[in-house]
Amino acid sequence: MSDTTCPVNHTIIKLKDIIHSGGLTHPKVRRMAEEILELLEDVAWGRAGNDHLDAIKSLAREMMTQGNESGFEPGKMVISALNDHPEIFSSHVETHNCATGACVKLAPAPCQMACPAGIDVPTYVTLIGMGRDAEAIEVIRRDNPFPWVCGLVCTRPCEFMCVRARIDTPVSIKLLKAYAAERAMSEHQYKNPDKAPDKNRKVCVIGAGPGGMSAAYYLALKGYTVRIIEALSVAGGMVMVGIPRYRLPREVIDREVAMLEELGIEFRFSTRFGKDVTLEQLRSEGFGAFFIAIGAHKAIKMNIPGEEDYLQVLDAIDILRRVALGERRIPGKKVVVIGGGNVAIDVARTVLRLGCKEVTIAYRRTRSDMPADVEEVEQAEEEGVRLSFLTVPTEIMGKSGRVTGVKCLRAKMVARTSGSGRKSPVPIEESDYVIDADVVIPAIGQRVDMDPLSTLPDLNLTRWNTIRVNTATMETSMDGVFAAGDAVTGPATVIEAIGGGKKAADAIDRYLSGIPQPSTPPVPVRRGRMEWLEVPAITKMILKRPEMPLLNIDRRRTMFQQVELGYSEETAREEARRCLRCDICRRCGDCISVCRDKMGIDALQLGYLDFDHTTPTDFRITEDRCITCGACAANCPNQAMQIRDIKNERVLSLCGTILNRQKLLHCDTCDAVLGTRRYLEYIRKRVDKKAPQIISERLICDACARKESAKRHDEISPV
Repeated sequence: MSDTTCPVNHTIIKLKDIIHSGGLTHPKVRRMAEEILELLEDVAWGRAGNDHLDAIKSLAREMMTQGNESGFEPGKMVISALNDHPEIFSSHVETHNCATGACVKLAPAPCQMACPAGIDVPTYVTLIGMGRDAEAIEVIRRDNPFPWVCGLVCTRPCEFMCVRARIDTPVSIKLLKAYAAERAMSEHQYKNPDKAPDKNRKVCVIGAGPGGMSAAYYLALKGYTVRIIEALSVAGGMVMVGIPRYRLPREVIDREVAMLEELGIEFRFSTRFGKDVTLEQLRSEGFGAFFIAIGAHKAIKMNIPGEEDYLQVLDAIDILRRVALGERRIPGKKVVVIGGGNVAIDVARTVLRLGCKEVTIAYRRTRSDMPADVEEVEQAEEEGVRLSFLTVPTEIMGKSGRVTGVKCLRAKMVARTSGSGRKSPVPIEESDYVIDADVVIPAIGQRVDMDPLSTLPDLNLTRWNTIRVNTATMETSMDGVFAAGDAVTGPATVIEAIGGGKKAADAIDRYLSGIPQPSTPPVPVRRGRMEWLEVPAITKMILKRPEMPLLNIDRRRTMFQQVELGYSEETAREEARRCLRCDICRRCGDCISVCRDKMGIDALQLGYLDFDHTTPTDFRITEDRCITCGACAANCPNQAMQIRDIKNERVLSLCGTILNRQKLLHCDTCDAVLGTRRYLEYIRKRVDKKAPQIISERLICDACARKESAKRHDEISPV
């Protein structure tokens, strides 16, 4: 069995083959096999309950001992599958999700699988489209305690996998999250879930960043007493001191942190682990498990001449931290920021707001290679930040103890090896020039501060000086000590830290409860199969991703007001309607195949379904070509394509997108539904006019036509 095959689906296929082969000669054995198959299909289709797996095992054992020997091997096969893959079978029952997509009902949407926290994106987007914002936030917070923060600063990996992008542009998943969070908070509908009963066990979280606070949130909900110790004087970690207020207002962080305090989580600020408090001291206070989420707050050096010689060479992270905590001192007039990531963009836009007249970002690669968010780069340019690409700094220059400029070389992109698609910047000889500057801010990356970890000699580290963990459980080499976030991954994203914290909370709960740890990472949980939003085909096609309204440019250059002003209610509801509901449609293409190849109609122009060879999509084409035969719906494995009779119309829809509406025709005699005119015409052509007949300009069904024919025959030939 390949690694991409689902054990649940594989077991179903094998058992079906055994049943259909006729090898189960004993009636009782065959009946038990059919019962097992039914239970396995419940597991694969999201219908299983907590007792299903035990019932399957019990039946399989009985099957091995009943009747003749025909039931032994099938029963053994089923038990082996359950024993070899217990976590995958349990995951299907608990999460209603199949990570491989082989179990079609549980095939996850690409957006959810791309989210490091596993948020059920289709469900919450649909709820927002329905106007049920508070319910959307409840869904999000089952996997991410900070929807408002993430709605403003997430790097949105979900949108990079959004199938809608194969038609035009991705659904604005991130900004919809921000809209719903702000709306729910404003209406006092942003509430914590109920906590489990107190377990009288204590857990200490080291670091009040997004990873640490996420672990604390989920542990508190499970009934643990949680204390967070934080070196800074405020909660939030890099979210608070590394992301500027024009992107993420402090009030947003404070409001969501307050939700954690409401759960009884204790914060100890200005407390440095390893200096103000040690692991031994915490153990003596009764803490049974520890979670390390100290982030990566140390800047990486460029190691070029002059970097250590001038006070005007400033640390990007330090500037962002000081400004976030209230300092507004102008660092200089001409600033060069070195780097191409989000930190470089953030610090460039920050010093511009502090009053710097000229701000230049020097990046050694091309624009397309910049890891920074495209929208952030564009906004920086609008505000007046200059971008210098293919620029390699070689020396910080100065005079009389002050920086005067950055000496650079031009570069060209060259393939690393012959045939390699990946290119690297190579300096061009004798192309050196100087960018004038009185301040230089390197922003080429961060590393973990090792001082807090120096008191933990048994903690294994990687060669990059990050904490080594079991990625399935976030366990470190020390018993009862777990870790996640940037301290494990290196500088990453807010949502990755949240996902790690959530995963660690589950593992800590297992550790303190004496439950064995999983050997594979958890898969995302389907929070439900929401009814879809009904949208006409033309609306589905003409709706476009809305532009985000921005603060006027003068204020953006001079103040730290939030730049993105947010969606209106109407805009958010309309944007949610663009979702294709990929949690239901698995994009198998069976509907297209049967319509084109079997029926000969070719009414479905759904080019986005083919990932490798995407062609144009137009939902409106179906109305012109479709005969409403229902073959596509009958062959859809997941009920994504549906055909229904609504009032006096036959309606074809794909995950709520109305592809066609045609008037139903009825028998003029008995009023039986005959179908639509196009369908009847198609049938007449295919079956040589043996479809419902029109007699004397009347539409009449076969039964009534036979009655009338018999009546006429009797009138012509009376007995």
